[in-house]
Amino acid sequence: MLTIRRDLVDAMVAHARQDHPHEACGVLAGPAGSDRPERFIKMANSASSDTFYEFDSRELIELYRELQSQDEEWVVFYHSHTATEAYPSRTDVNIASYPEAHYVLISTRDPDVHELRSYRIIDGEVTEEPVEVVESYMFSHTGADDVPDVP
Repeated sequence: MLTIRRDLVDAMVAHARQDHPHEACGVLAGPAGSDRPERFIKMANSASSDTFYEFDSRELIELYRELQSQDEEWVVFYHSHTATEAYPSRTDVNIASYPEAHYVLISTRDPDVHELRSYRIIDGEVTEEPVEVVESYMFSHTGADDVPDVP
């Protein structure tokens, strides 16, 4: 399951709408080992295409170095589909190279409604996962031990 803050969903959707009719792409980074997206990073689609996205290789290398220096990792790779449903294309599956990442797709084919879905893509196998949108990570999926003590 992908648990994600509403502000990050809003940022991805806004980016997808802004770049329409071209596909938008980007990353959500989080603390290493946390599987918790914390930071929105809008990337350029160097393909400038309405049917394909491609991260700029220099921008991606710079981001990789930045994440390592801040003890972060990419948690989510996102991109938009401008005329089809939010389901990975054959090309999307072929370029998915981080099995630990969530792959979020946002369909902007309807100008009034967005479709957002998340997948795990491992060795070419696509598995859709539930998405839980929360206002804050503070109390999402908490157990009794996670409740702060009140003096």
